[in-house]
Amino acid sequence: MIYVPIDLAALAAPAHTAVLVMEMQRGVVGDLARFPDLVKVCAEREVTAGAVRAVTAARAAGIRVVHCTAAFRADRAGSHTGNSPFIRGLLRDPAHMLEGTGAIEVLPELYDPADLESRRYHGFSPFTGTSLDQTLRALGVRTVVALGVSLNLGVPGLCLEAVNLGYRVVVVTDAVAGMPAEYGDAVMANTVALLAARATSTDLAAAWRTA
Repeated sequence: MIYVPIDLAALAAPAHTAVLVMEMQRGVVGDLARFPDLVKVCAEREVTAGAVRAVTAARAAGIRVVHCTAAFRADRAGSHTGNSPFIRGLLRDPAHMLEGTGAIEVLPELYDPADLESRRYHGFSPFTGTSLDQTLRALGVRTVVALGVSLNLGVPGLCLEAVNLGYRVVVVTDAVAGMPAEYGDAVMANTVALLAARATSTDLAAAWRTA
């Protein structure tokens, strides 16, 4: 793998950057989660702590935080319910991630009233079928800083979509996770590294403090 050095302060300058928080929701990695293996990896890797550092530093620098969340309507309208084995498995539970329930709420420690939310009802990644791209362009965003879950599907999908749409991407290495943990590490090294720059929450906080 070829390592390309980056100027993090320039790449993620506050004037043109937004932080995208992928599915850090109570029903995914919080107190209402149905994914114990993912919760375990997040706890071991201190993913929430890294995410809190990143979003706190971003807000202090005037960078917009956007929560990319997933939900289902009770009648499943607008959702693809049978086109992937994973979704079919999830929907065996008729109460999974229903709109209006606590499960779809962002983790309280990551939420701020000034944040934006981009909610989707189908698929695994945050741009397709939502207004996220238009929202970011209206904010003058050229670089997105990605964190959250998971490295199995959502985070690589976010990176690929963002690159296809012309954004630069930075992934927060201590604020993402996949399962098993070793597979997540392999995705970071062999897929995410081809799409995005990588930085820790501490590195980003330092870059934003001096911006």
